[in-house]
Amino acid sequence: MLDAAAELISTRGVHGVTVAEVARTAAVSRPTVYRRWSSADDIVRAALLRGAVEIIDGFDTLATTRAEIVRDVLRFSELFRTDALYGSLLEREPEVFTRYTLQRIGTSQRVILHWLAAAITIAQRGGTVRAGNPGDISVMLLLIAQSAILSHNTVSTLIDESHWSTELWHALDGHLRP
Repeated sequence: MLDAAAELISTRGVHGVTVAEVARTAAVSRPTVYRRWSSADDIVRAALLRGAVEIIDGFDTLATTRAEIVRDVLRFSELFRTDALYGSLLEREPEVFTRYTLQRIGTSQRVILHWLAAAITIAQRGGTVRAGNPGDISVMLLLIAQSAILSHNTVSTLIDESHWSTELWHALDGHLRP
């Protein structure tokens, strides 16, 4: 059912997802969908969460140094922007992300923050990341990366891809540097 929801989100956007369409696409009944989720919004949130978790799960090991954290955040940013689900939303419905950048922190963001804070904690012990609360540092790291990701299409005529990555690297590295 989440595969069906992700497919619908990718092709129709978040507003094109209905319980009936998820059921039809997944070849299940509507009551089957309702047993798991109470609304189309719940299904969309679950599909987006799964997408973020899958990207993070694609990293073999947790970063243990500042250089590895920066590398992984850059890689996550690229994977997120080119992901079939998220890339489609960034291209066609960027306003979907407004709620999660200006109004509230979503579950997907909390998963990312946990991932970052765990890596920052380890890197701090090794001396490659500055002292400070790993949770606080991870929040700012997320804001830097999130802003860059969400603004990428807007600034792509001003800065080419390699320079975008280089400048994001400097911003991330500078934030973490002792």
